[in-house]
Amino acid sequence: MKKIIIDTNFLVSAIRFKIDIFSELRRICDFKYAVCIVDGIIDELEKLIETGKPKDKIAARISLELIRKKKIQITKISPKNKRVKNVDLLILNLIKEGNFIVATQDKELKREIRKKGVPLIVLRQKGYLKLIV
Repeated sequence: MKKIIIDTNFLVSAIRFKIDIFSELRRICDFKYAVCIVDGIIDELEKLIETGKPKDKIAARISLELIRKKKIQITKISPKNKRVKNVDLLILNLIKEGNFIVATQDKELKREIRKKGVPLIVLRQKGYLKLIV
């Protein structure tokens, strides 16, 4: 079973463009998968709620609610009781271990992931998801 790691900006972008991530994942993934996030993403969303632009604040709140309602698995990899400054590094370290796909819109993170040969899921034309193997 593959694990699909969803990045913060992917969640926020999908919410802002009103894309149903889960139905799109069912459409593009013809294999068994589990959706997860790293624990630092919760911190990033909370920070975005505090300091972000109004549209991003709303999208971050909805993202947190979506994580709770859909019971998305939270992978704990950051140091205890510390806010993580760079979640992208956590994701890059995690994907070394195995069977992962990363869903992100971050240009730098995409470049690093492609170097490692890990599949990506990206948002296209503000309307649908695409799996890049």
